[in-house]
Amino acid sequence: MDATTLSMAQEADFTLMALFFRASFIVQAVMIALIVASVWVWAITINKFRIYRRARQNTADFDAAFWSGQPLDLLYDQIAESPQSAAERVFVAGMVEWRNSLRDDGALIPGVQQRVDRSMDVAIAREAERLTAGLTFLATTGATAPFVGLFGTVWGIMRSFQEIAISGNTSLAVVAPGIAEALLATGLGLLAAIPAVIFYNKLSSDSDRIIAGYESFADEFSTLLSRQLD
Repeated sequence: MDATTLSMAQEADFTLMALFFRASFIVQAVMIALIVASVWVWAITINKFRIYRRARQNTADFDAAFWSGQPLDLLYDQIAESPQSAAERVFVAGMVEWRNSLRDDGALIPGVQQRVDRSMDVAIAREAERLTAGLTFLATTGATAPFVGLFGTVWGIMRSFQEIAISGNTSLAVVAPGIAEALLATGLGLLAAIPAVIFYNKLSSDSDRIIAGYESFADEFSTLLSRQLD
């Protein structure tokens, strides 16, 4: 390596900020998009962990109240005005349909069991939609971020080759900065994709368990009501 090339290699700035500002506009746009996606992935994840932890705690508290032995009508009267948790909303949905099926003479309108079940299923579907909101973004980021980063890398390498052709200098000191800028896009793509995939799998599993808990409660509640009907 001659003295000029060595001097160029020593003067090249390979810090992340320098690589970003030297990159072309398209590569910079890719990097910014990936950074924003990565930040949003972490924001969704932290928020979901908080929501799921609170959902599990609320479900445990409601289960304790539900199985405490107090009359279900009394429990309904206590929480019907403003149910605070998903489990309470499922319970209230079932009780509302049950009470609406009572005639003035105390008899029940035929088909009440099916209507109560459907009401609770609808309530569970709403809660499932709330729990899983945002997980689609994690899945999309995990699947596409590496390819977006690869696009930025390919574009950056193509630009580097163009500069090499113009300058006529193929030394490593000339090629390395452009290649490093291009590879940074791939690194940012992986930085966004890897946590997104890990957290999507974790949160999907957690949400499935929570929703399964709501469904189990609905089945148990439906069984209690069927005993009343019998």
